[in-house]
Amino acid sequence: MKVLTHPPSGWPCLVLNADFRPLSYYPLSLWPWQDVIKAVFLDRVDVVSTYDQEIHSPSFTMKLPSVVSLKQYVTQDRPPAFTRFNLFLRDAFTCQYCHSGSDLTFDHVVPRSRGGRTTWENIVTACARCNLTKGGRTPQEAHMFPRHKARRPSAHELQERGRKFPPHHLHQSWLDYLYWDIELEA
Repeated sequence: MKVLTHPPSGWPCLVLNADFRPLSYYPLSLWPWQDVIKAVFLDRVDVVSTYDQEIHSPSFTMKLPSVVSLKQYVTQDRPPAFTRFNLFLRDAFTCQYCHSGSDLTFDHVVPRSRGGRTTWENIVTACARCNLTKGGRTPQEAHMFPRHKARRPSAHELQERGRKFPPHHLHQSWLDYLYWDIELEA
């Protein structure tokens, strides 16, 4: 991971909840500078840190925010949506049969042809090769058992899992608010 002193193009802003934790780690809760300026003027956020870059109007000058915190706490306890991305995140972007991280799809543990449903409790991440090998068989019939039992994760679990997948570029001003499970390069 590379720590930047100058932000990538677009001047993104890290958005923190009112408790000063990111709204999301993966994807990282970033807003475009235009949305942040609007939120500042609507008094929905507090500016925590700024870039050196300024914006100007005929009667106003302001440094672009690099980190803001919401004034109202957003509850993060609702169950996560059942999406392909969240499924892959729950399973750490690895096949639950062979542990590969490439050519990922998903597999019905109990095949649909056998009454299996498309739910958190019956879907696991699988590479295309393992998915094809398992086919319409149960894990017992195929002698292929998922690494972890399929289950609905909590929003907190997905946030913690997301911390293990930091973006490739982080701005220096964001580091005090992010707690990645890796060592940062200077």
